[in-house]
Amino acid sequence: MDLSKYDLLIKTISKIKDGDYSARERLVEQYKPFILKTASQFCHRMLEWGRDDELSIGLIAFNSAIDSFEPGRKVPFLAFCRVVIINRLKDYYRQTAKYQADYRFDDEKISDYLEHKTAWESFRSTTIEDERREEIEEYERLLSDYGISFEDLVKVSPRHRDYRINLLRAAFQLAESPLLMEYLTGRKQLPLNELEKASGLKRKTLERGRKFIIASALILSRPEQFVYLRSYIDFESK
Repeated sequence: MDLSKYDLLIKTISKIKDGDYSARERLVEQYKPFILKTASQFCHRMLEWGRDDELSIGLIAFNSAIDSFEPGRKVPFLAFCRVVIINRLKDYYRQTAKYQADYRFDDEKISDYLEHKTAWESFRSTTIEDERREEIEEYERLLSDYGISFEDLVKVSPRHRDYRINLLRAAFQLAESPLLMEYLTGRKQLPLNELEKASGLKRKTLERGRKFIIASALILSRPEQFVYLRSYIDFESK
């Protein structure tokens, strides 16, 4: 289990900016499903590699986002990439006369993301806040399926750092196991016996931290869906 995947991502981006072309190819290949999902959601239809120009635009935008990304801005990488891809597609529809009534956007949001400075200027605080709010609302709906509310999380959130780290480690173990996640999503319960063996934590500890573990695992198992919340967990786990 690795608690520093985001740190590894930042190192990879640094290598790419230093000219490591093979690292760029690997990263792009790794996130092609993310590019496909982002572009398809924007276009309101399922796109297909090799058929739809929008995916080629998405690949170009993703590469541009890699070059423009600055970790010091405290914005999650995938959140930034998503905005770059969407804005590049907006440009594409305007420039190719494919812009239809369903795609009415503010002119100020359409910009050239090939330029580093413009990319960050376009990623305004309002965009961040809008995306965070939508993500939190979606997360709240998901938690309700497990009988968990935000009020519950406030009450059960570990105060002691070591205890929190232990529960997060258990959540990582859970999220990285398709079999354990299938049990969780199917029964809406922790697979206590299996998780006890995988995490090395006592059953009583897992039971006491049940809601926190489930809430964390749901985020960790959906990194592309909950990019802002995932970045918070990465920070917390250090």
